Amino acid sequence: MDKALQSMIDNMPEKTGKSLNEWKDILKAKKFEKHSEAVKFLKGDYGVTHGFANTIAHLTKDVDSKPVDLIREQYIGKEALLDIYDTLISEIKKLGNDIAITPKKMSVSIIRDRQFALIKPATKTRIDLGLKIDAMPFKGRLQNSGPFGTMCSHRVQLTSAKEVDEELLSWLHAAYRDASK
Repeated sequence: MDKALQSMIDNMPEKTGKSLNEWKDILKAKKFEKHSEAVKFLKGDYGVTHGFANTIAHLTKDVDSKPVDLIREQYIGKEALLDIYDTLISEIKKLGNDIAITPKKMSVSIIRDRQFALIKPATKTRIDLGLKIDAMPFKGRLQNSGPFGTMCSHRVQLTSAKEVDEELLSWLHAAYRDASK
């Protein structure tokens, strides 16, 4: 299990008032069909922050699934993009030990107090990196969020691990910093 995810699970009782197993019991009793319904329920009825609610819902639904399997499934037929993904994750982990890396079926959410990045294999040759950055103008590679909508404020299209450069890392750092406000 990813170190950041394990840290989030370990901190869950203190931050949410219940352990992961207690949350799983609550959600299993409700039998939500959609992930978003479970997240909305946890946020609305229990005041759980979005990052924890998303992680709890994800881990409850996919109890038998390993996060790495979800990631590898995203890259079937897109294996050439794994180098970009691995480079991004390696750099993201350097930002701090308070990050949860939460794989979903089609993307991977990167969460601090809130989601600040989203990694999605968009095509066979491109990863879209969504970022949530406050007050950052669109310029050059840093585009509007495009298909990410309100989940992200910006998007960077990556076709090579070499594009995970100092400029991109500065944007990731800004998004990470803004996620603690």
